[in-house]
Amino acid sequence: MSLTEEQLMIQQMARDFSVNEVLPIANRLDPLKEDMPQELLQRMADLGLFGLRIKEEYGGLGLGCLEYCLVTEELCRAWMSVGSIIRPMIGMDAMNDAQKKKYMPLMASGKALGSFAFSEPNVGSDLSGIACRARREGDEWVVTGNKYWCTNADGSDYMMLLARTDSNPNARHRGITAFIIDKKRGELPQGVTGNPIPKIGYFGWKTWELSFDGCRIPHENILGGEGRGFYVTSQGLEVARAHTAARAIGLARGALEDAIRYSKERVQFGKQIGEFQNTRFKLAKMATEVEAARQLLYSVCRMIDGGERCDKEAAMTKLHATEMSEQVTSDALQIFGGAGYTTLNAVERYWRDARLTKIFEGTSEIQMRIISDHLLGK
Repeated sequence: MSLTEEQLMIQQMARDFSVNEVLPIANRLDPLKEDMPQELLQRMADLGLFGLRIKEEYGGLGLGCLEYCLVTEELCRAWMSVGSIIRPMIGMDAMNDAQKKKYMPLMASGKALGSFAFSEPNVGSDLSGIACRARREGDEWVVTGNKYWCTNADGSDYMMLLARTDSNPNARHRGITAFIIDKKRGELPQGVTGNPIPKIGYFGWKTWELSFDGCRIPHENILGGEGRGFYVTSQGLEVARAHTAARAIGLARGALEDAIRYSKERVQFGKQIGEFQNTRFKLAKMATEVEAARQLLYSVCRMIDGGERCDKEAAMTKLHATEMSEQVTSDALQIFGGAGYTTLNAVERYWRDARLTKIFEGTSEIQMRIISDHLLGK
């Protein structure tokens, strides 16, 4: 599927920025498990990368899912965390006019970075099991409970929270409400404490476990209406899964390109290792898998941008791209041999981060359930 001249220009801009500016920072900071520098975030804001999908009337670029995923692949070729932080708020379309006027210009300019408090210690894929409670007191909601896997909880300017507002055990997902919590960058919200979770990858920012103890949220900060939180988050899943597929493809491509380079440099038994059939055929298969995943992603992006429902196809591209990425990055590490099992080469970063793509935004098993439900008419 060919890209337009404008799309190619956007892709090239993101590629130049990724290789020249993001990759050197990633290679330096990721082995140290340090956070993305604010200067890099400002540079991304200057390029308009935070406003790709936000409408022009709010200061964004007003582009589609395809352009969003083109940029994401390029950024993740350098550092997946950078390709992840450009993600706007889930449920943007559920905002009322006042919320759009307040948040969207700030989001588009990079002045309002978001974080998400959805999962809990005992809640992963099944959001209907959320136990964190929000109780109304006058014009405020008071939140009590625990959240887990809240990436960038400290570095964000707002947090989107899912909490249970209906104590009826039969309400399940119908009793969940989405809230926007305003906060200061560099701090946790008032009434919230927490600790970073030790991870094996996805460095560049911290992922937190949080405890809400009397955190107060104005009633006007409800997103999409009381009891509509599950539906608000579900609305954006097709784009979210396309975005994760793009992240996985970027990681795989980075590993592939590094493996190609290394196969031309490394000499064994008097030959470049790229001259051995096993290496050549491995690279050929890796490249084919990356391109197949990319074309499936482009197809899904065009369906999204055309206004078509494609939850089955979005699940397919997320499943295929993430499974592919883990395999391709592993094959690339094998080509590097012992050198790949050090932090001196970026291939180990791609491998670690690719493993995560099979888990977040719905595990591979969840994607297979969605796909099979469609196939079987359930």
